[in-house]
Amino acid sequence: MADLKYLELLAKDYPNLEAASAEIINLNAILALPKGTEYFLSDLHGEHEAFIHMLKSASGTIRMKIDEHYGGILSEQDRDDLAALIYNPQAELKRRHKSEADFNKWCTTVIYRLITICQSVSTKYTRSKVRKRLPGNLAYAMDELLHADDEANKNHYYEAIISSIIECGIADRFIVAMAEAISDLAVDHLHIIGDIFDRGAHPDQIMDFLMNYHDVDFQWGNHDIVWMGAATGNWACITNILRMNISYNNFDMLEVGYGINLRPLATFAERVYGDDPCEKFMPHILDENIYDPVSPLHAAQMHKAIAIMQFKIEGQRIKAHPEYGMEKRLLLDKLNLKEGTVTVEGKVWPLRDTNFPTVDPEDPYRLTPEEEQVMESLEASILNSEKLQRHIQFLFSHGALYKKINGNLLYHGCVPMDEQGEFVDVTLGGGTYRGKALMDYLDKQVRAAYFSPDESQEVGRSGDLMWYLWEGSNSPLFGKEKMTTFERLFIADKASHKEPTRPYYKLIRQKEPVQHILREFGLDPNHGKILNGHVPVKIKDGESPIKGGGLLYVIDGGISKAYQKQTGIAGYTFIFNSRFMALAEHKPYTPLQPDGTQTFTSPTLQIVDTLPERMLIIDTDQGAELVEQVNDMKSLCDAYRHGLLKQQY
Repeated sequence: MADLKYLELLAKDYPNLEAASAEIINLNAILALPKGTEYFLSDLHGEHEAFIHMLKSASGTIRMKIDEHYGGILSEQDRDDLAALIYNPQAELKRRHKSEADFNKWCTTVIYRLITICQSVSTKYTRSKVRKRLPGNLAYAMDELLHADDEANKNHYYEAIISSIIECGIADRFIVAMAEAISDLAVDHLHIIGDIFDRGAHPDQIMDFLMNYHDVDFQWGNHDIVWMGAATGNWACITNILRMNISYNNFDMLEVGYGINLRPLATFAERVYGDDPCEKFMPHILDENIYDPVSPLHAAQMHKAIAIMQFKIEGQRIKAHPEYGMEKRLLLDKLNLKEGTVTVEGKVWPLRDTNFPTVDPEDPYRLTPEEEQVMESLEASILNSEKLQRHIQFLFSHGALYKKINGNLLYHGCVPMDEQGEFVDVTLGGGTYRGKALMDYLDKQVRAAYFSPDESQEVGRSGDLMWYLWEGSNSPLFGKEKMTTFERLFIADKASHKEPTRPYYKLIRQKEPVQHILREFGLDPNHGKILNGHVPVKIKDGESPIKGGGLLYVIDGGISKAYQKQTGIAGYTFIFNSRFMALAEHKPYTPLQPDGTQTFTSPTLQIVDTLPERMLIIDTDQGAELVEQVNDMKSLCDAYRHGLLKQQY
């Protein structure tokens, strides 16, 4: 029997035998339900519209439900229209208000159709769970429509409720709520396997959306960890996030979305680099700014200013941390501006830009007093950005470096391995770690760096470990030998730009190394899968996302517009439901057009594993927890029966 003190606490919620027995019945009913559908996405990179569309469409599975129920009844156009209504109800309603001669009749028709689809996606849930997912004041009417069982009177009952909805003038609201409920119920749990930030315009809007999502977790990526480090006030991380996002013209996100004051940087850049054409620093414009337009030249000047500060600050951190083994990245002291060259790892390269007005040859890694002031201002702005800090804290509370769930292993980058497939020893904080122990140590220290820096093992400035995880050669989030940002900006020869990947990425083409990783994390190598992101899969070049004999899936397919020319597609979703595992391959997202129309292309769905029998909740990690709860409730019932606890009525 469970500890009596624990049972006394449990009795506060279940004060008598009847209440405890009712909970046992409820839990056993849940255990008998089919496993909910898990969705796995990675490398969102600020592409908020494409990501939200993927989620609202359930990566094409909602369209499959529509075809299943209406394939022989509705035309393909009508099925497309129903899908468009579920994916973006506000836009479709706006269009229908203009196009429908009898809008109320149209509303009646689509509400019936939405009920059918909503019933289909809610079959895996208890009625109480469905009710909790329904919105506020409309939940009662929706619940009645979804669960009307009297076949003889159902049509009359439906008609009465739908007529009342239309007569009360809330049809638009009801349709939007029903569409959102369908999308919500189609995905039981969402896993984001890293890299919400950078390149795309609005990671802030992705985070706002996810903070209101019902069940989500994160496996941090390198682009997440550098923002997490910036949120501690770490200057190396701050310069990196600003350089990247200025280089992609993301001023609306930086200044309006997160309220980061870039004026000190802008003023400094204009003064110091005002006569510099900054040709190689021009922004890659994937999205136009609406609220904070900045001219390309001014953006380029800011880009160069923050890049030089980054190289100085990173040099300081490299010197402070010899254990990072990054001395080869000290390049400012290798400049020969008279000759117009730089020496990188013993090789001399010509520079395409020799204007370094703030670099002192005698002390190249020292910030000028003005640069110090700029950095202090930027740090204060980031530390006091309420929205940014709220988003970062959500990443901490709902995230980790890796996750084990339902027999599968999720992480963003890699597990450091050598050429022979053995885990690499990494020495940090006075200890040496490898494999799972390395990931556990890093996870603990990253949290300490943000929440309790005085208690962490980190030396130097708080957040330095996050910067190392961003670009260190043995970082499980980076997975490359070096990051050649300096070379890409200042050396024309692309041979200097190469960033060799670590052995992991060759090893995972084979089955044995993947099985070795699964065993290291305590998972069954015969059944477990690894879900991975980080490295875009170049489908157009013949690459496959399926590695390790079908045990590992790299699901970075290029949702970011910056990668789509390389990959040839626009991202993957990995889907794990009660019957199968599947890979959905997406086409580029088409934004809403000014006339209110929008073209949706259903993804290509490939089933990669069919389960021998339908997986129930009792077979999942959640099921194991519920079984423990059932046992605790049985102990509580025994305590009541034997008079060990007094029942309350």
